[in-house]
Amino acid sequence: MMQNRFMRTETLLGAEAMKKLQNSVVMIVGLGAVGGYALEAMARSGVGKLVLVDFDVFDETNINRQILALSSTVGLKKTEVAKKRVFDINPSCKVEIKDIFVNEETVDTLFEEQPDFVIDAIDSLNSKCALIQKLCEKNIPFVSSMGAALKTDVSKIRTGTLEDTKNCTLAKFVRRRLRKRGLNLKKIRCVFSEENTQLCKTAMIRTDCEKSEERTRNILGSLPTITAIFGLCAANEAIMFLSGNRGEK
Repeated sequence: MMQNRFMRTETLLGAEAMKKLQNSVVMIVGLGAVGGYALEAMARSGVGKLVLVDFDVFDETNINRQILALSSTVGLKKTEVAKKRVFDINPSCKVEIKDIFVNEETVDTLFEEQPDFVIDAIDSLNSKCALIQKLCEKNIPFVSSMGAALKTDVSKIRTGTLEDTKNCTLAKFVRRRLRKRGLNLKKIRCVFSEENTQLCKTAMIRTDCEKSEERTRNILGSLPTITAIFGLCAANEAIMFLSGNRGEK
């Protein structure tokens, strides 16, 4: 019998597709601006199990764009906040959390159990490349979010392959590194923006970052609207793939 909370999803996609979603395991790596909205959509899609990966805690600067960041969650672990929200949306969903900073040394620990689909919402270049390479090696279906910062035009957001990307600095560096690693960019699905942005002085600040492998990093301005759309597009890729409504490209 159709569950009331997923009735409209099942009505659109069909009972068989709904069963596939409920039997699927989805991993979301990074629970920030993009990953938080991807999580929201995956929980509301009725996916049976979510594996949530993040090492960080919420701070006040996250509130402008991260759906899980609230005054009440500042200082709390992102994974714990995310787990609680999933259960509030779908108490039947199984949730596994991994408080891990993803890099070359830790990426193998993510895949003790192989998920059916992975959403990469990492914003660190080294971590993102390590994850994508491992996913390709293990032949795990996934979608990767490219750079949402500095973007303002929602009409320029696309889903496609990494080879299709343009006007995205993060994608440019990811392409360069993954080509050197011998990966086929046509096989890597991603969400990106084609908007050509101009970096003004007020759009970026530089700060120390003890949690990251870099000693300092550039903090780029970003909007809640754009990052949310990136996350929802990534989740839609997962839903369509897992429900059988889109073949692997």
